[in-house]
Amino acid sequence: MPEIIEPFRIKAVEPIKFTTRQQREEILKNAFWNPFLIDADDVLIDMLTDSGTSAMSAGQWGAMMVGDESYAGSRSFKRFESKVQEIFGFKHVIPTHQGRAAEKILCSILAGPGKSIPNNNHFDTTRANVEFSGSEAVDLVIEEGKDPDSLHPFKGNLDPAKLRAFLGEGREVPFGMVTITNNTGGGQPVSLANIKEVSKIYRDHGVPFIIDACRFAENAWFIKQREAEFASWTPKEIAQEIFRYADGATMSLKKDGMGNIGGFLALNDDALAEKARNLLILTEGFPTYGGLAGRDLEALAVGLDEVLEESYLEYRVASVAYLARALNEIGIQTVQPAGGHAVYIDARPLYPHIPPEQFPAQVLVCELYRRGGIRGVEIGSLMFGPSVGRDWVRLAMPRRVYTQAHMNYVGEVAAELYAERASAQGLKITYEAPFLRHFTAHLEPVA
Repeated sequence: MPEIIEPFRIKAVEPIKFTTRQQREEILKNAFWNPFLIDADDVLIDMLTDSGTSAMSAGQWGAMMVGDESYAGSRSFKRFESKVQEIFGFKHVIPTHQGRAAEKILCSILAGPGKSIPNNNHFDTTRANVEFSGSEAVDLVIEEGKDPDSLHPFKGNLDPAKLRAFLGEGREVPFGMVTITNNTGGGQPVSLANIKEVSKIYRDHGVPFIIDACRFAENAWFIKQREAEFASWTPKEIAQEIFRYADGATMSLKKDGMGNIGGFLALNDDALAEKARNLLILTEGFPTYGGLAGRDLEALAVGLDEVLEESYLEYRVASVAYLARALNEIGIQTVQPAGGHAVYIDARPLYPHIPPEQFPAQVLVCELYRRGGIRGVEIGSLMFGPSVGRDWVRLAMPRRVYTQAHMNYVGEVAAELYAERASAQGLKITYEAPFLRHFTAHLEPVA
């Protein structure tokens, strides 16, 4: 099989800063053992997130030059709206500055105390917005999705039997969700067959179906590769088919919009869309810009086309699998099969001497930075609390940013870390915020 290369040429470069191990240890201490609090200039390879970290294309930069910055009725919004409707198919397109703003608007209108909102898995900001409203965020992913070693091709699927039982309990459910791909579960895809079945269940119970669409293009690629029925379809055709079964979507265009900022809430219901626009004006801006500049809207319209190119998606998924294989060959366990946007390392078998209450995944995050200047993120008991039952580290791949040589370096640092894993120490929290504590928490080594 020929090697899959980057389907682009590098036209502009940005220097990265090299630091010594002694410097990084001091930086880590000053950041309270929380890499979220480290200055980006002190990070060599930044795999904290794939959100807003993409390298934009020449086409996107060129589109920004024709951005219409009119407060109302911007032609840039018209282009953006037309592109979103072309791919996603929803009647109303409500722009926001990022995905969590769309979640906030939706939850402010529909969620509230005493209500429950099912999903395959809610990620951090979605869960926080649901719970901040007073609602309960309920995860109903299939059992294989909880097993990091399972090779099920669609581990992001929402369990239909669990959903039927849940909706049969008589709870007040203002809307139901599916997240594609399932970030919390390892960047795992959801099959189109599952989306169709889940849609029917929601509609049979009169529950609006909202898709968290952050990584819709990667999910479409997995469907093309793993569901034989859609092998001849283009990723765009698959995406259009996915959203045909939903009543709306929240979207962070900082992921599969190839943008550094942006999002939207898309809906079919006229009355709900009117309420959303009214709240948008209060919190984000006029409905034809929603907290975004016209140049951002232009770049995002181009990015939504580029993210669906087959050569890009093939390279994207292959890059993640390449790093996962390198780590597995060292002996480091990762969530199987590799996801679409990140490699997820299982920290518990790496550090069996560190109990969950001492945050083994956060220890791994700190070790990656201390030894190599690599920044990842904990997806476990620090982020979600002890009930999550796992401690993973996500190494997210910014789109079109790093080369194979960068990933080889990550593998070299991981090999050193693995060889000296017995020396790692647990951590304890010294400060935490009431919501999304992982962003700002202070920690220190356990004595």
